[in-house]
Amino acid sequence: MSPVWKIDQLADQTGRTFVVTGASSGLGTEITRRLAARGGRVIMAVRDTAKGHWVRDRLRADEVKADLAVHQLDLLDLDSVRRFADELHAEATAIDVLVNNAGIGTVPRRLSPQGVESQFATNHLGHFALTGLLLDRLAAGRDPAVVTVGSSLYRLGRLDLDDLAAERGYSPGGAYAASKLANVLFGLELDRRLRAAASPVRSLLAHPGMARTELDRNAPASARVMAAVLGVLFRRPIAEAVAPILYAATEAAAPTGLHIGPGRPLRPARPTFESLSRPASDHGLARRLWSRSAELTGVDPAPTSGA
Repeated sequence: MSPVWKIDQLADQTGRTFVVTGASSGLGTEITRRLAARGGRVIMAVRDTAKGHWVRDRLRADEVKADLAVHQLDLLDLDSVRRFADELHAEATAIDVLVNNAGIGTVPRRLSPQGVESQFATNHLGHFALTGLLLDRLAAGRDPAVVTVGSSLYRLGRLDLDDLAAERGYSPGGAYAASKLANVLFGLELDRRLRAAASPVRSLLAHPGMARTELDRNAPASARVMAAVLGVLFRRPIAEAVAPILYAATEAAAPTGLHIGPGRPLRPARPTFESLSRPASDHGLARRLWSRSAELTGVDPAPTSGA
């Protein structure tokens, strides 16, 4: 049964540290704002630090005591991911929650510095590596959790683990759906491995449903027009759409192994527990994705035992 929970029930987060990727726009900014307003310390992991500082200053204008730190992180580039993780290790920062939120969508084909298609590289591989590199810092946190932000579009995703540069054909929408399937498969496989190791860290999946973000700003004009029409009819304001993500990040009762969504369209957003269907339930595919991701990143998120 799904909880009866609203954003205004967000508990006090004083003394807790959150890392939010993509914190300088859209869902990430709203997640950051809500957590800081409840006393949480938020490390804003952003690609553009100038924009990140601007957003931080704007948030502080609304919440003077907001504890916000801006760090540069470009998830497309694994070298940047390592530098970011090294900075947090140098600070000996204990992390309570990592929110893997940042993402790109419907962009022209482009490769990462490591030769991987950009949507898969940014949305999945960067977060896979980041999670692995910060898992020891999470194990030192209080009620630690990794929240991976997915999408119901995972159902349309198809993964070709032998063509991650998309050389055999590229569709912006198809690549986005594939990256969201990878997010879901990773979050579920991480959950299984954490529980098997009796780790104190939990892995949760949440998604905002259709939200009024700028994710499709690089889509073709016809797709943007359609998105605008759907936005008027079905897309929730960002302030509502973050509800399932905040619930997953702050509530100890939030379940693993499910997709926590916002509920039905045209209704107020409420955390709703959604069972996952194929291809997300393919454990063999999840293991192959994990192995390929570890090979590509040089990082294997080995869980730390809680024993």
